Amino acid sequence: MDTMTTDKKRTRRNYAPALKAQILAECELPGASVARIAMAHGINDNVVHTWRKLAREGLLARPDVAGGFIPITIAPQPPAEAAKVDHVLVELQRGGLLMKLVWPLSAIEQLSAWTRELLR
Repeated sequence: MDTMTTDKKRTRRNYAPALKAQILAECELPGASVARIAMAHGINDNVVHTWRKLAREGLLARPDVAGGFIPITIAPQPPAEAAKVDHVLVELQRGGLLMKLVWPLSAIEQLSAWTRELLR
């Protein structure tokens, strides 16, 4: 029986630990696609899946990935003073005509009556 021989020598690629850690960290992000991440780095996804398995088994250093919740402290803000409003701005547009009215808040009932009559 003849066996096929080839002149090609198979070589394995070696990846730096920092690159492995970066890729593993990317895979840990919510919604990450291992295949897409591997493809973006020019690596077969099976290689990345193997790294993930080795990391789970403790045979490959897992990256430091902050999970979900990160506590932060926010300085309390003083309540904003309510702006004193003493008028109502009304804008009416019909075709190319724009009418702007500034109506005093103290006469809001009259604005209501005026609007009702305008819309009849």
